[in-house]
Amino acid sequence: MPAQRWSTLTLLSLGYCIALVYGQLSIPVVVTFGLLIMAGICVSQFPHWAVRAFGHVLFVALAAGLASHWLPGFFSSRVIAAVRFTPEAAPFSMYLNLDKPLIGFWIALTCPWVFCAVTLRRMLIVSSVAVPVTLGACLTSAIVMHQIGWSPNWPEQGGIWALNNLLLVTVTEELLFRGYIQGGLSRLLQRVPCHQTLAMLIAALLFGLAHMGSGWQWVVLAGLAGLGCGVAYRYGGFPAAVITHFGLDLAHFSLFTYPMFDR
Repeated sequence: MPAQRWSTLTLLSLGYCIALVYGQLSIPVVVTFGLLIMAGICVSQFPHWAVRAFGHVLFVALAAGLASHWLPGFFSSRVIAAVRFTPEAAPFSMYLNLDKPLIGFWIALTCPWVFCAVTLRRMLIVSSVAVPVTLGACLTSAIVMHQIGWSPNWPEQGGIWALNNLLLVTVTEELLFRGYIQGGLSRLLQRVPCHQTLAMLIAALLFGLAHMGSGWQWVVLAGLAGLGCGVAYRYGGFPAAVITHFGLDLAHFSLFTYPMFDR
């Protein structure tokens, strides 16, 4: 198993254990686990394309349910309850979710091709460029759209926020949108001209649409972030995408209004 795959599984396992300490599970999760195992077997153990396609469709449906917290049996603990980190900020709540990390676990175990082989030097070079460019584009756009403002702050909840964001949010989302969607489309569209760019654009669009609940401005901003992380993934592999994503979120949290102005 590649080192990147081991490290990702370790991070996800750690995050899941931290969440498990604060939450609890009930019997209905057995059904979800069973369906995820079924999808994994279909994708990894059967050569017939129809069976593989069924496995991927089943996983996508389960991933949508897990990401939306619709599937029963998961009780996530609220560790930040409607806190205003700065006077002008909207109230922010955070849960340690037990369901969403299962998306990352499934991808890391079933789709090893999401981990592109890149050298450490290349990953660091790409990250050193992708992080500041993505931060500049996204945060400047957010200020222009009057969503956030300059407000340096590190609240007492910063530690648990950073752990949750890295282990349960960033790693999982990058495995899904960059590894599974962007990487999968790149493989599927190999005969299409500019297939890697097309895959990156589609993944970024879907990442933006996933933030539709916060308003059209955040669809645009998340789409920009998706492009930055997509470029990082394409040229620097999965670690570069995670560094870019987490760097953006960390800068937003510690230096600007978080999560946004209260309206």
